[in-house]
Amino acid sequence: MSETLTPEVIELLQGRNMAHVATLMKDGAPHVSPVWISVEGDRLAIFSTEAHLKIRNLRRDPRIGISVADEHNPYRSIVIRGRVVEELGGDEAMAIMDRMSNRYVGQDFPVRSAIVMLIEPQRVLLQDLPFEHPSG
Repeated sequence: MSETLTPEVIELLQGRNMAHVATLMKDGAPHVSPVWISVEGDRLAIFSTEAHLKIRNLRRDPRIGISVADEHNPYRSIVIRGRVVEELGGDEAMAIMDRMSNRYVGQDFPVRSAIVMLIEPQRVLLQDLPFEHPSG
């Protein structure tokens, strides 16, 4: 069952905020990776290449955990549980990858091959805690 993304959640996901994704190893141990993330319709997207462990893990077990903190206020964050529902390659994956790269760093991604995993969010929790980092 997919959970609808609220405007506040979409705002954080469309910023330049890094996401951390947790996938499951063969033995059930967690594997965590920092990634770029985007909203593609009602799904989330991350990308990588064949060589990365997160891709192999997600092909074997599509469950994924995602954490995103606001780059300007780390006490505003999202925790998402979901599952990969589609894998893209070729030109379609490259277009998504380049859109993400341009948003994060202002240019197309230099590696010209990508696998995009589309994720259906199943549980989304937005946290906005009343704290600030002390200066100094």
